[in-house]
Amino acid sequence: MTDDDPVAHLARLRASIDNLDAALVHLLAERFRCTQEVGELKARAGMPPADPQREAVQIARLRELAHSSGLDPQFAEKFLALVIDEVIRNHQSIKRAAGS
Repeated sequence: MTDDDPVAHLARLRASIDNLDAALVHLLAERFRCTQEVGELKARAGMPPADPQREAVQIARLRELAHSSGLDPQFAEKFLALVIDEVIRNHQSIKRAAGS
């Protein structure tokens, strides 16, 4: 197999994708560990589960990062919205549990 072999090239690309997917999962897990602590802190302090101002700032920040990285900002925003929605659901659940 040479560098021009499309099957070998495809295998190398897929191996890189697999490594990146694993890194994404690990990063998301770490992010959710942090947001779990945020949710617990908010529940103890009587703060609301959602913070629309923070979310707006984060979305704008992520859109700019995406743009400067050559990633579609709309895709980045959709991705962050999915993550934020899950975080808020978790924070609401923590708040309910703390209230009982």
